[in-house]
Amino acid sequence: MPSSISPLEHTQLPALIRLNQASVSATSPLDMEALIKLLSQSTYARGIGEPLQAFLIAMDETSTYGSVNYLWFRERRSRFLYIDRVVVDEAARGNGFGRALYADLIAFAQENDCERICCEVNSDPPNPVSDAFHEVQGFVETGRATIDNGLKTVRYLEKTI
Repeated sequence: MPSSISPLEHTQLPALIRLNQASVSATSPLDMEALIKLLSQSTYARGIGEPLQAFLIAMDETSTYGSVNYLWFRERRSRFLYIDRVVVDEAARGNGFGRALYADLIAFAQENDCERICCEVNSDPPNPVSDAFHEVQGFVETGRATIDNGLKTVRYLEKTI
């Protein structure tokens, strides 16, 4: 398991862009301006490693974030943390970084009296690794949507805290 989870720092922005770009098919594209805006709207933004090997960015129900997936939860839930993206460097996969970030996020949610953690996972194109990971973490499907002008279908998942 990773030894240290810490808040993301401004100096890590290039590494965040690099890691995100390597996983863009499972997340979404980010340039520097969009990343800075995303971080300013986040409630939780932490990473593992120096150099950065993994990160998780989430926001609560009070965020001004405009993602269609985030808004789906905000329209239906009163208190939540929404995982916008979790990325683990390909070379670091299998080391428990994703599990550690989720455990840290769950602890953060408990400390802040948050009722649930929410996210979406691509179902078309499929993401079987993410599906299996979230199932083991105790997430259950609560909805589906077709987005990006019909190019992508997602499953909405939640874990009650």
